[in-house]
Amino acid sequence: MNANASSPRDAAATATLSATSRCIMLAAAFLGWMCAGMHLAINSLVMRVAAADLLPAGAGEGEIAQWFGWLTCAFLFGAATGGYLFGYLGDRIGRAKAMAASILCYSLFSAATYLVRDPTQLLLLRFLTCLGVGGIWPNGIALVSEAWPNLSRPFLAGAIGTAANVGILGFALLTAVKYVEPGDWRWTFLVGATPVFLGIVSWLMVPESPRWLAIQRQLIAETAGATRVGLGEIFRPPVLRTTIMGILLGTVPLFGGWGVANWANAWASEVGDTAKASESAPLTSYPLPMGEGRVREQDANSTTTALRAESDPALKSRTLIARSLPGSISSLLGGALAFWLGRKRSYFLLSLCALVCTQFLFRVDDPGDPESGFLFWNAALGFFSGFFFGWLPLCLPEMFPTRVRSAGAGVSFNWGRILAGVGVLVSAAVLEDALKGQYDVVGQYTGLVYALGMVVILLAPDTSDKDFND
Repeated sequence: MNANASSPRDAAATATLSATSRCIMLAAAFLGWMCAGMHLAINSLVMRVAAADLLPAGAGEGEIAQWFGWLTCAFLFGAATGGYLFGYLGDRIGRAKAMAASILCYSLFSAATYLVRDPTQLLLLRFLTCLGVGGIWPNGIALVSEAWPNLSRPFLAGAIGTAANVGILGFALLTAVKYVEPGDWRWTFLVGATPVFLGIVSWLMVPESPRWLAIQRQLIAETAGATRVGLGEIFRPPVLRTTIMGILLGTVPLFGGWGVANWANAWASEVGDTAKASESAPLTSYPLPMGEGRVREQDANSTTTALRAESDPALKSRTLIARSLPGSISSLLGGALAFWLGRKRSYFLLSLCALVCTQFLFRVDDPGDPESGFLFWNAALGFFSGFFFGWLPLCLPEMFPTRVRSAGAGVSFNWGRILAGVGVLVSAAVLEDALKGQYDVVGQYTGLVYALGMVVILLAPDTSDKDFND
């Protein structure tokens, strides 16, 4: 039975929930996705520093950049796998229990990451951690939707989307005070493990969806003589074209977030964690950061460029704050914007604005220079890209008929993660082999993905006036 369908008996079951029970469900889903947002921030702020620290001394920026790309892919592939795994678990054991299990998953594996000793261990544990990050979304959104059947879908999509940005922003603010530096980054994984208490409380206290319980009781009777919907149906005509469009529409903003904007964070990390060049600096020998044990020596009588013993480890945190703060607002309004401007027009304009922002962002001279506009363009990109994450949970389900709506929307979003991961892998390989760690150049080229979004949305169906019950 489709989770979006309703019957009088389902409505009656949902009506038995008290206001307190509904608030507990909403709070648990919001907090679970908010804590998952912390792990999104950990990927942006910690992975490059951790990779540089775990790699052998003397590793170049190209190798570090490649590992950063691989670790980003571990997040994307892990989250996509977790979306399928915990989504299936939610249909089997219940939304509340599967949601709690996903929270416990990302918390416990984050704690284990504290003990890693090489980049390969970090890669594996990051994948396992992100299984839980991917699992919280389908179960949290299903639980809240079924608990609050009369809540408007645009507001619901925006509220849950904003939760992750709140987590990203909170972690970025923390690291702006407590720096993430070479030799001092493991504590962040203990912070990522703190939601274990939320997972335990959710397992014990969050009520199960009455609609899901009713479905379990009625499953045999309701499916007698009926054809069960299989996942393969969305990959066959006449739904296949819609599925392809959904995957492409999901890929553009996901790759934009992980394969474009994240390179800006890595660029800020490289610049901020490294002593800055100055043409008339005091001439002496200074140890370089990143645990590489390298020293640049200079003759006291020389007039050549030296390195100042100054770094700015908070630059990467300020970069993420600049991006996540406006994104927290715009993701809340993404569904409303789609209603106001229309689905296709809003997606096209957002893609155009994000494209412009990426090209200006990655053409600044020095991210560490307050006058360069680096933080401004980061904030602008965060604002426009944030709208997508209120747009997607509203508009992807509308594209599919009721019969395959949940499967179609879920596959579109998770395949978007997979394709984004493939794009990041390619970008990381280019960074290592051809660009030698030039984050600004790879950012300019990968930012062109938003131009693809402008083309794809012109070919997509317009669902602005579609009856959601079709």
